[in-house]
Amino acid sequence: MAILEPFWRDTADIPEFHPLQENVEADVVIVGGGITGITAAYLLVKEGLKVALLEADRLLNGTTGHTTAKITAQHDLIYDEFISHFGVGAAGLYYQAQTEALQWIAETVKTHHIPCDFSRQDAYLYATTEESAGKMEKEWSAYQKLGIDGALLREIPFQIQTSRVLKMNNQAQFHPLQYLAHLVRTVTDAGGLIFEQTVAVNVEEHEEKPAVLTRNGCRATGRRILVCSHFPFYEGIGLYSARLHADRSYVLACKTKTEYPGGMYLSVDKPSRSLRSVMHNGEKLVLIGGEGHKTGQGKDTREHYQALESFGRDSLDVEKVLYQWSTQDLATLDNMPYVGPITAGEPHVLIATGYRKWGMTNGTAAARLLADLVLDKANPLRELYTPDRFQVDPSLKKLIKETANVVKNLVKGKLEKPERTVEQLSMDEGAVITVNGERMGAYRDREGKLHLVDTTCTHVGCEVNWNAGERTWDCPCHGSRFSYTGEVVEGPAEKPLKRGHYNMLDNLVSEDSGY
Repeated sequence: MAILEPFWRDTADIPEFHPLQENVEADVVIVGGGITGITAAYLLVKEGLKVALLEADRLLNGTTGHTTAKITAQHDLIYDEFISHFGVGAAGLYYQAQTEALQWIAETVKTHHIPCDFSRQDAYLYATTEESAGKMEKEWSAYQKLGIDGALLREIPFQIQTSRVLKMNNQAQFHPLQYLAHLVRTVTDAGGLIFEQTVAVNVEEHEEKPAVLTRNGCRATGRRILVCSHFPFYEGIGLYSARLHADRSYVLACKTKTEYPGGMYLSVDKPSRSLRSVMHNGEKLVLIGGEGHKTGQGKDTREHYQALESFGRDSLDVEKVLYQWSTQDLATLDNMPYVGPITAGEPHVLIATGYRKWGMTNGTAAARLLADLVLDKANPLRELYTPDRFQVDPSLKKLIKETANVVKNLVKGKLEKPERTVEQLSMDEGAVITVNGERMGAYRDREGKLHLVDTTCTHVGCEVNWNAGERTWDCPCHGSRFSYTGEVVEGPAEKPLKRGHYNMLDNLVSEDSGY
């Protein structure tokens, strides 16, 4: 049976840290222990600044720990779109930022002799339909306008019929957690403070020194606050809930009978398919990813894993699935990341989010920009990534679409009264049920214990849905996720779901606050 966690976390030695238990002051307070927060901490301690980093869970247990870890500037079909919406100059600047981030990672690995399986690989986009072939032709034209080193081809070395293939030369891949664990040790060796199991819930603004307030009542004060928590734990008046949407996707780590030919691959047709190799105990495994969909929406999540395994057996002669996991990514209205002051009126609070599944280069570029903003240094990405931009095309259309999606899901679930009952649940099964006319979320664990929760998300009140693949309750509006006991797994929600208790004699449900 496959291990139900990311390959990266099972094969890396990540330092552990105590929670914040008293007030702390620093030059910079960073919230979020993924690639952006850790890289920013590394850059700032090298400049002699005192840094305090707060992580709500364990370091690298969020999106960074669940990535496919391609270090590439080939971010799906994006450059023709960026030229159309932002112009050639801005699209070129985006490409330059990704390329420089890749080179910075390569130099950091070399300088510190970090054993993280860093290797140069060519990246490939491939189309399987004639409709997508036309899009690939446009993207190739964009490559030529921007001077991107690549080629337009016809085939890839797999049993997959392709209409067009777009190659980007000399990209890279690595083991992200082995790489970042080294940066963590460098940060602490330089005097940086790191606190795990420390949930940030708000920012208290002061003119010179804002403070992060934590769930246990402690304060972390600094001249600058860097919000690197994937979905921002603090939005100010930036309305990020309306300007970001969450997607889930899935990954298998597989042993194959066929030798992997090298390279990193991504389909442009849907459902998406992603391929790359990874070394494990001297043996080459293949990571098969894809099956993206909006969080909390769509079919039984277990079917996504089954679809990837079926693809692997047909295309790569998969012998065994060793690991399986899923990940969540955020996209902005115009597909360009938000990095900079959270609002124009809060210049001491900086944010970094919206990497659209390409966090290795975007997260590194964002960290470098954040460090430059803290140090008052010039950075060409400052205007391009600024969160207060609003590109009418495509942002207005996307905003209307996402708002309609929220309204639909806010109303839809509340009108549904499922016919399922508690008695109909098997072991290790979850479902939305009705008890005494009330909609409840129920999960019966492998020992037969029943767990009941109110299905109303504590963020804005949408109704959560059961995710059988991860045994979580997922919100279809803004991507909040909760464990089967109701605890927050992923924001923007800060409070857990209310819990319920089931009385077998009279079928009464009594809810505690859960807070």
